[in-house]
Amino acid sequence: MKVIEKITLILYSNIILIISVIACLLVFGWLDVDIILNLVKDLIIFDTSSKIILGVSIVFILLSIRCIFFDPTSKQELRDKQGVLLENENGKLMISKETIENLVEVVIKEYKTAKEVTSRVELNKDNNINIFVNLVVSSDAIIKDLSADLQNKIKTKIKDATDLEVKEVNIAIKKAIQEKQVNIEKE
Repeated sequence: MKVIEKITLILYSNIILIISVIACLLVFGWLDVDIILNLVKDLIIFDTSSKIILGVSIVFILLSIRCIFFDPTSKQELRDKQGVLLENENGKLMISKETIENLVEVVIKEYKTAKEVTSRVELNKDNNINIFVNLVVSSDAIIKDLSADLQNKIKTKIKDATDLEVKEVNIAIKKAIQEKQVNIEKE
């Protein structure tokens, strides 16, 4: 959120709070209606205060319309959520998170001890890539060696394919499963 939007939101919230408190005090009878009416009448009659009230009212009307009809998310924020935008002298290239996830899965499928995989890619504002891999392995897998090798190969594959640096590859081994052995009887 931009600084101006934060300031106007704070002002808007405070004015609504004051109006709400005054309305409650009027309803409970703790504040005299005539006092409020005279105060409002004096503010509207004086030239300077009426112009200020008119200006503030117009700004709040416009802010209300903006909040109701327009999405506050910027186009840049939407692009950052979708993937990494690379630019050069020839044009632009968008590499989606899904593409990076597919590259991760291609690397993992090369390993026979890796049975099931899901991956998730997170990007920050500086286009640093963090990859989270959930993995089911066979019980004969050497998990420490497998994960270290996967981390290196995933980083290398993404660097070679996209020219992007991977900051972290985090692997979570969900479970190790026993493969079913098939006994074939010879006749």
